[in-house]
Amino acid sequence: MDKFPNYIRVTSPLEFTRLVCALERSPRVSFLHEHEGKKVLSVQMDMLKESPVIYYTPVESFDHYISYGFRSGKEESVMVNSTLDNSKLYSPIVKIKSLPRSLRPSTNSSSIKYQPLEFEDLGSLAKLSFGFEEAPFPLFSFPFNGKWLLGVFLNFNEDGDSFFCYVTLKEEPTKPFLKHTTTSGGQPVFVDNTSEHGYSYIKIVKLQETHPLVNYDQIQS
Repeated sequence: MDKFPNYIRVTSPLEFTRLVCALERSPRVSFLHEHEGKKVLSVQMDMLKESPVIYYTPVESFDHYISYGFRSGKEESVMVNSTLDNSKLYSPIVKIKSLPRSLRPSTNSSSIKYQPLEFEDLGSLAKLSFGFEEAPFPLFSFPFNGKWLLGVFLNFNEDGDSFFCYVTLKEEPTKPFLKHTTTSGGQPVFVDNTSEHGYSYIKIVKLQETHPLVNYDQIQS
């Protein structure tokens, strides 16, 4: 069984900051280390049959914390050395001097895959977050065969398969959140921020390339 980690790149430091900070009561810790000859920030988001699934972004500069907030209705990600501004969320940056062998990427492709589970619409995808008291899971978006897939990675049974529950979009989603409500039958919509009260929000994180750990052979064209 493959147990080496899988490193998956998001499209930008802002996408990474949204992943570790947005909608989180307690932002996740970001790890700074070398990867493929560059400094990167990384965070482990899942285990796929004992293999860590790690998302990362290269960074040119860094400080003690990543600050996340909104300015004029748009997201803002800034490297800072303190957490004095209470209006912001902060992910602490932990610097790793050297990765252990168990966390170094392998040159082999993983044979373990998420099984695809396509949903009918965005409403069905949003309903997976029903009942979450904490921040719901992130949705990941990436290109595939000329379209875009948007979905969440879930394991319904600890001993069973892990699934990629997704919808197919004709165009790239350009806004970072999915806004939805349980008080009406309307479909969720993509929005720039989470400022409108009375709604629930799910963050979207865009990947640099097609996710390498989905069993695309099971997707019908």
